[in-house]
Amino acid sequence: MAKRIDLKDLNVFYGAFKAVEDVTMTVEPRSVTAFIGPSGCGKSTLLRTLNRMHEVIPGGRIEGSVHLDDDDIYAANVDPVAVRRTVGMVFQRPNPFPTMSIADNVAAGLRLNGLKNKKVLAEKVEASLRSANLWNEVKDRLSKPGAGLSGGQQQRLCIARAIAVEPQVLLMDEPCSALDPISTLAIEDLVTELKSTYTILIVTHNMQQAARVSDRTAFFNLAATGKAGRLIEMDDTQKMFSNPTQRTTEDYVSGRFG
Repeated sequence: MAKRIDLKDLNVFYGAFKAVEDVTMTVEPRSVTAFIGPSGCGKSTLLRTLNRMHEVIPGGRIEGSVHLDDDDIYAANVDPVAVRRTVGMVFQRPNPFPTMSIADNVAAGLRLNGLKNKKVLAEKVEASLRSANLWNEVKDRLSKPGAGLSGGQQQRLCIARAIAVEPQVLLMDEPCSALDPISTLAIEDLVTELKSTYTILIVTHNMQQAARVSDRTAFFNLAATGKAGRLIEMDDTQKMFSNPTQRTTEDYVSGRFG
């Protein structure tokens, strides 16, 4: 079941450096929210706080709160690994496990979670590949290496791997930046299909992509101090691109800066 995400007064640090400052927002379930803004304004850092991935970098910590529905994912008794099962992630460059077959790539997370039944594993692999619109292209070569697929297919394989463990939220950090236009459109179509099941957040530098795939858009920029990233405004995507409230947002989406 897709989760609502609530951030309140969120500050993100790496050691003494504040990367993200005072972000408060709500992301509704079964929707696509795009994060846009110039490079270095904290979009990817903020995305990684939603499954505690930023903590793998020494000194990574937060102040404020992140809730999935009513659950505080930073509560003292919460296991970060359990959070990452609930909040899946797809990275900028396709990263299938190079020594694993296509099927084993998809099944990797399931096996880590203790699933051993071969029949059930095969069923879940097929269902995940179908959900990622990849099954028909790979069903006759499931034992071949995942690294042998095209770039767009590899990214859809990574999406299949992420959704195999049935997360409630799916984070996508510039998932199309390394792909050609045809593969990009395939991923965008897939995002539109998946939002009926998941809460999806996508970081993108492509304004047209944000306009095509997202229901709501959040614009980030550097704070007045010039160091930490801040949320400038967040609204329905159509309004953000046609009539934003803030002048800096209008300048960015119109290409006058950024």
